[in-house]
Amino acid sequence: MRNGVVIVGAGHAGVQAAASLREEGYDGPVILIGDENELPYHKPPLSKTFIKDAEAKPQPLRGEAFYSGNAIDFRPGVWIDRIDIGARRLEVSGGAIPFDRLVLATGSRPRLIKLDGAELAGVVSLRSLADARLIRELSTESEDVVILGGGFIGLEIAATLRAAGRKVTVVEALDRLLGRAVAPVIAAHVRQRLDAMGVRILTGTTIARLEGEGGRVSAAITSSGERLAAQMVIIGIGVVPNVELAEAAGIVIGNGIRVDQHMQSSIPEILAVGDAASYRHWFTGADVRLESVQNATDQARLAARTILGHADPFSAVPWFWSDIGDMKLQMVGLTQGGDSHVVLGEPAENKFSIYHYTGNRLLGIESVNRPADHMLGRKMLGAGFSPSPQMVAAGPDALKAALAGFQTTEPAKADA
Repeated sequence: MRNGVVIVGAGHAGVQAAASLREEGYDGPVILIGDENELPYHKPPLSKTFIKDAEAKPQPLRGEAFYSGNAIDFRPGVWIDRIDIGARRLEVSGGAIPFDRLVLATGSRPRLIKLDGAELAGVVSLRSLADARLIRELSTESEDVVILGGGFIGLEIAATLRAAGRKVTVVEALDRLLGRAVAPVIAAHVRQRLDAMGVRILTGTTIARLEGEGGRVSAAITSSGERLAAQMVIIGIGVVPNVELAEAAGIVIGNGIRVDQHMQSSIPEILAVGDAASYRHWFTGADVRLESVQNATDQARLAARTILGHADPFSAVPWFWSDIGDMKLQMVGLTQGGDSHVVLGEPAENKFSIYHYTGNRLLGIESVNRPADHMLGRKMLGAGFSPSPQMVAAGPDALKAALAGFQTTEPAKADA
């Protein structure tokens, strides 16, 4: 391929795609394009250690020498105007970048909120290193912080800023925290722990407007009329996929850039991975768009193999994590549609797991401070092993033995 592979997006997915191309033996040109003027970095620490420590530095995904040493042409600070599919090129300011294959790792961006006062200084969201730097700076000047949204990002920031001594209020429109992400029992536990930290949580509540003084936010007014003092308001009400480039080029969109099981879009020479890609998931049979580092890197690895001519379908087991205060939440599988669950461990001790079922089929496991359960769950789901609820109730040792027996006998079953 004379023009090689061009990757748009230098986050976890884009960098992994570039690395995997070289690891798989691709020897053509690889161009990695990022819109930030930064060496690609890890994003999960931004809502935790980075914003609480004035001396914290961004953690590079790969050292600078990695790109030059692997002949990866990394181009930071480049904005793509248009994809010209017919000519197979990207139009950028001052020229064009031709490609034979294109990987769109364009990610997502914070969902905007329509509020009077949203334009005031001190109203921020978190997606980039620049955002995290601003939040860190503003937090030193803010006694009161209001966070809109009770999802993972909002709660991670809430716990971090409360531990740093700020007065923090979380406002969530739904009747519980983490409404799209975890089971009610996990959400209730998280709320209890945050309450104990001193984070004020208002569920079933919305903000009517923001007020300011001298151009900077000073308060958030709830729909019931309560005035919440705030020198910083953080918007964390979810994200939207960055699909505009693909959509303008005529690529099929459906809650993201639609891809098949090989990460190819409706234009086979153009692949999409990460937060911006939506697909029919092998495990549930449902259309999904997953926002996680694991999903981004697994899809990027497969995209590289697709470009090299391999025909592997996407079959990675999805898993996620979040660190909220003294809780390490780890999730494996996709638990929507579950109709029963088994609890292992003790919520009162802040160490427990929820095993979710539909009928007798294990859908996934949500763990709080029980990493061994999470790792065993990844092995079980990856092997296609669904232990009965009774087997789960017998404890981890019984599960390990059952999994070992299943892995021993499964090849024979497959051959029969």
